[in-house]
Amino acid sequence: MKLPRREFLHLAASTAALPAVSRIASAEAYPSRPVRVIVPFAPGGQTDVVARIIAQKLSDRLGKQFYVENMPGAGGNIGTGRAAQAAPDGHTILFIDAISFTANPSLYNRVPYDAATGFDAVAIGAITMQVLAVNPSITVQTVQELVALIRANPGKYSYSSAGVGTGAHLTGELFRTSLRLDLVHVPYGGGGPAIAAAVAGHTPISFGSAAATIPQHQEGKLRALAVGGKNRLKGLGAIPTFREAGYPDVQCDAIVGVLAPAKTPKDIITLLNREIAAAVAPEDVQERLITLGFETATATPEEFAAFLRAEIAKWAGVVTAAGIKVD
Repeated sequence: MKLPRREFLHLAASTAALPAVSRIASAEAYPSRPVRVIVPFAPGGQTDVVARIIAQKLSDRLGKQFYVENMPGAGGNIGTGRAAQAAPDGHTILFIDAISFTANPSLYNRVPYDAATGFDAVAIGAITMQVLAVNPSITVQTVQELVALIRANPGKYSYSSAGVGTGAHLTGELFRTSLRLDLVHVPYGGGGPAIAAAVAGHTPISFGSAAATIPQHQEGKLRALAVGGKNRLKGLGAIPTFREAGYPDVQCDAIVGVLAPAKTPKDIITLLNREIAAAVAPEDVQERLITLGFETATATPEEFAAFLRAEIAKWAGVVTAAGIKVD
């Protein structure tokens, strides 16, 4: 049946408006039930602590419980894989350590998710960075002096990390490979033992988290030389970034970010981005994050997605150059 032109145009306009109405309705109805917050690491770790702070604030702000489920294993792969399989309706979100998320596809023979297409970027929750520090028995005061010392004594010096494939290890290998240093990596079973080894002088150089390194630096048990982020760390305001120290290729921001399964409605992504930014804005939240070695940072979903794409390529290059593999 052929419709009159006026009726056809009215029907076409109404049909075109349906997706917009549907999007508005989905945002207004969200969340309609408790939201599962997957953390692919064990309870008590930095990603878990940041996730719980933000989840509580989101529960308060949005009127539905955001509850954390820890799914540790395989460097974050198990929980991340589970999140990738969830329905894309905003009722499952994933908190990631952006380094492991973007590096694992290169570190492991197989991962149960596609880092490039399996998720939609939502927001940055908090940011920290690895810190290069030395035992005080090494008299160098700058990164340049340390580099000169290592080059003058090939194979003599070693650095500790929290383990193979961790952010500390990858940052250390970025440092080593970009500067072509003969430097030995000594992995430990966690950040605490790695820092303890540097304090004891067993491995005179360390790449460690800000939370673990700052107290040792303040007590004079370690000497921080540089931080791996784009900007200086508030807790180590006098310590330069690698870029400021003359090594721009050594840059690694350790981000706790939020993702949702691919094809989650864009209006829900936008709402979550706005609410997460509001959740970390209060002064008490910022102060608590600082005590954990983190700082707040905000980005649009598009900016966060671009960051993740660049990180996938960067870590693939580092993993290849360093010959790192995780079983």
